[in-house]
Amino acid sequence: MQIKGLHVVLLGLMIALGCIFSTYILSKSIIQFQKLQNQTIRVTGSASQKVTSDNASWTISYTAKKPTLKESYAQLAQDSNKIKEFFKSNGINTDSIEFSVVDSYPVYKKFPGSYNTTNEVEYYNATQTATVKLQDINKLTEVSKKVDMLVNQDVNIESRSVQYYVSNLDDIKIAAAQEAAKNAKQRAESLVKGTNGKIGVMTSAKLGVFQIVPVDSTDVENYGINDTSSIEKKVVSTVTATFTVK
Repeated sequence: MQIKGLHVVLLGLMIALGCIFSTYILSKSIIQFQKLQNQTIRVTGSASQKVTSDNASWTISYTAKKPTLKESYAQLAQDSNKIKEFFKSNGINTDSIEFSVVDSYPVYKKFPGSYNTTNEVEYYNATQTATVKLQDINKLTEVSKKVDMLVNQDVNIESRSVQYYVSNLDDIKIAAAQEAAKNAKQRAESLVKGTNGKIGVMTSAKLGVFQIVPVDSTDVENYGINDTSSIEKKVVSTVTATFTVK
C-alpha cells in the first residue's frame, strides 16, 4: 500500500512539473511573439520628379463704366471684338477664346461729404473675362507680353499671369508616390543594417501631401503646393511607412 501511495505521489509531481514546464514554454513563446510584434521601425521616404508643363491658360478681364446698363454692355461688346482681333493678329484662333458671362451692378452716387449713398445711379459697372487655353505655351506666353496693344486701344483691361499646367499630373503623382515608398524601405534597411537586422513586411503607410513647386524651389506647405506660375516644375512626394524588423 505504501509503494502504491508513493507511485501516486510521484505521478502527481510529474504532472505538476509538466504543467509548470508547459506554462513556462507557452509564456516564453508569447513574450517572444509580443517582442517581435513590437519590433518595428518607422521612416519617411521621399521622391521628386521634374516635369515640363504641356498646356497653358491666360485670363484677362475688362470693365466698362457707363451711365446706363445698355451703354456698359455695348462697350463690352466693342472691347470683346478688339480682344478677338488682338488674338487673331497674333496667330491665335478666336475659337480658343472663352468669354465669361457679364457681371454687372449699379454704383450709386454719394451724399456730399458722406460715405452714405443716394438712390441715384452714378454709373453701371460691367465686367467680363476672356480666357485662352493653348498647348503651345511659348506662343501664349509671348502674346501675353503684348497686352499693351489692347491698352492702347482704350480697353480697360486687367491682365493676369499665364498659368502653366501638366496634363498627366495624376499619373506622375502615382509614380512619385511609388518611388517615395521604395525610398522609405531603403532608408529602413540602411538604419537596421548596423544591428544585423532585416526589414520585414510593411505594416502601415501614410501618403503625405504633394508639393508641386518650381524646379529650384525648396518650399513646403502642410496643405501642399500646386505651382502654376512656372513652366518647369518639380513634383515632390513623401510616404511615411512602418516596417517590422526581423
